[in-house]
Order: sequence, then C-alpha cells, then structure tokens
Amino acid sequence: MRSKGHIFEDIDWLLVGLYAVMALFGWLSIYAATYNEESQAIIDFSSSHGKQLMWIGLGLILILTILFFDQRFFENFSYVIYGLAILALIGVLLFGKEVKGAQSWFVLGPVSFQPSELAKLGTALALSQFMSTRASGMKYFKTRVQALGFIVAPIALIMLQPDVGSTLVFSAFFIVLYRLGLSGWVFILGFTAAFLFVMALYMKTFSWTLLDWEVSGSMSFLIGFTLVAAGVYYWLRKSKGSLAIIGSTYAASILYFLSVDYLFDNILQPHHQNRINELLGIVSDPLGAGYNVHQSKIAIGSGGFSGKGFLQGTQTKFDFVPEQSTDFIFCTVGEEWGFLGSFVLISLFMVLISRIIWTAENQKSMFTRIYGYCVASIFFLHFAINVGMTIGLAPVIGIPLPFFSYGGSSFWSFTVLLFIYIKLDSEKKFVLR
Repeated sequence: MRSKGHIFEDIDWLLVGLYAVMALFGWLSIYAATYNEESQAIIDFSSSHGKQLMWIGLGLILILTILFFDQRFFENFSYVIYGLAILALIGVLLFGKEVKGAQSWFVLGPVSFQPSELAKLGTALALSQFMSTRASGMKYFKTRVQALGFIVAPIALIMLQPDVGSTLVFSAFFIVLYRLGLSGWVFILGFTAAFLFVMALYMKTFSWTLLDWEVSGSMSFLIGFTLVAAGVYYWLRKSKGSLAIIGSTYAASILYFLSVDYLFDNILQPHHQNRINELLGIVSDPLGAGYNVHQSKIAIGSGGFSGKGFLQGTQTKFDFVPEQSTDFIFCTVGEEWGFLGSFVLISLFMVLISRIIWTAENQKSMFTRIYGYCVASIFFLHFAINVGMTIGLAPVIGIPLPFFSYGGSSFWSFTVLLFIYIKLDSEKKFVLR
C-alpha cells in the first residue's frame, strides 16, 4: 500500500475533472434558477446557490477523507454500512418528517438528511462485496436469491415511506446483476409488467359496441391477449412442458392486469396518479398535474440552438417552472444555454458513465469492478429519468440530476459514490488478484 502522503497518485484525473466541471456547471445553473435582481450577491449563504456552494466546499472535505482511507475499509465494512442504511430506513419510518407526501427525511434543525441516499451507497458496497466472493457469479439459485435480497430490502422500506422516485433508482442494481450473469428474462418480465400496467390504464378508458353489446377496452384486451396465448401454444404445442409454461404465464399476466387498478389507486399517491395519467395522455391538465412539464418544455424549446444567455431566461427568471433548481434544473440549462448547452450536459454524463464502465472492465479486483458497475448504473438511471421527466418522456417522480440539482444530501451522496470508486481505482496496481 502507498503512504498517505501520496493519496493523489494514480488517481483518474479525467473523472476528477468531469466532477469539477459538472459541479461548477450545476452551481451556475442553480444560481440562474434562483437569481434575484434585487439580491445579486454570488456569495450569500442564505440563498440556494450560496448553500449549494457551501455543500460543494464541504464535499471537498469528504473527498479528501475518502482518499485518505485504506481501500480495504470499504470492503471490510461494506455490510456494516449497509446495515446502518437499513436501520436508518427503519428509523425514518418511525421518526422521520413527511415532505411532499413521503416520510423520507430526518430533520434536525437546519440540517436534513434522506436515508435512501445512504441506502444506495450501502447497497452498492454490500452487493459488490457479496458478489465478489461468488466466483460462480449468478449461476446458482441461492446466490441469485441472496443478491436480490440486498436490493429488495431497501426497496421495500422505501416503498413504505412511500418514495416512488428513490424506489425506482434501485432498479439500477438489476443492471449490475445482469452484467454478472442474471438472466435477461428478468428484464423481459419487467418490460412486460410495465406494458401490461400501461395497457390496463389505457384500456379502461375505451369501449365499443358489438351487436348492441358494449365491450370495454379491458375486455377487448383480455380477449386479444387470450387469442395470442392460444396462438403461441399452438405454435409451440410440440415442445415439452409448453402448456404448463404458457398457462402459468398467461394466468399470472391476467391476474396482474386485473390488479393494476387496485395497485394504481392504493399504492401510488394521488399526485403520482395524476402525473402518470398526464404522461400517458389519459388526461390533459396543463394547469394542474401537467403544469411543471408543460412549462419545462416551453423553457427548453425557447432556448433554441444557443440559448437566451446566462441569467436571460424568461421562464427561469419569472419562476414559471416549479422546483426549477432541483428536479427541473435541466430546463434552466435548456433555456439559457440552448441545444448546445444541453448537448454539453448530456455529453458530460455520457463521458462520465462510459469512463467508469471502461475502467471497471479493466479492474483486477472483482469488488472494485462490481462497485464501478453499481456507480455507473446509478448515475445513468438518475440522468435518464431526470432528463426524461423534464421533456415529458418520464413521469415526474422527484429524481435529482447528479451534481446539478440543488440539495446537500444528494450532492454529497453522488460525491461519495464517485470518489469511493476513484479511490478504489487508484489502488488497482497494488491488487494481486
């Protein structure tokens, strides 16, 4: 091991540089989103951009602390960190503060903390430690169940809050398991469930008449689905066990399809229901559930090719877009920097994620490799969902854009996730296995 006096040796400076550029770009965007002509001070710790600057500064202390740690700490204490995250998720259900319909925050005076951020780190470390000791990968059923258990436990606790956005982020770990050998049928099952969910919501709004008999959209879909299942069975009727497989799949699909209404009405919050209906075009409410996205599209579209200029965005300046410094920070970039600025932002994320994946593939330590996959997957999902919801391609579920969205809890979380990987990567030449 190297001495602590050489903590910056062998660090991936490209990743560090990307982090610095994104943190600066994000801070400028927050400053623009919260800009007030009556109070133009850049250093104002009572303002959102001032607080973000403070969190960036404290983030530097976190970075130095991480770099001083021995890499073996993160392996040896991975299960401990995961256990603390689970306890924090249980604790927030008992003692947390409800914010926007979800009891997901600890609030101590001016300081607030979201345990789901710690849970992402803990799950990434625990999953990496567990899978790095399984040379057979996902070959055995017991290993698959145990690996899924690490992911399902925090998901279940977060759903109880309920925080749909944070829950969705944990699906990033399924991408990691797929890379490690999990069957692609899991993703096919997931896409099928999503398809049936959407179709169930769509079909209940349609009906048609056949010989004076009113046929609902749901009944039409069930009839069509039954015919398709029958056709698949006829095609595969000579295959051994085809009837049992197709029959069980058909029965499970029908039960799930019929239960969508109950799940939709009883699991999701009313504002989530409205946003999903708005996204799917089932309802149109540009002044209500669809207001944020509608105004966000106007802001992004008005930016044109090169944007209106820094601090010149009218949608931004006059606060037309709610939550513009947090969940909708991308529309600030789109309006003030235009297509070019949006392209730069997307390129930064693509280079960051690609670099993490490329370096992960070249790791000798299985723990570091898997952890790199986890970090890349988390960043990708956050980026894809956040940008998607600001342009109307994903439901609005409160997913921050890494290093751009206002908030100390999320900024520190992403900083720690990234720099633990940078630290582990810097030690690769000392790894013998």
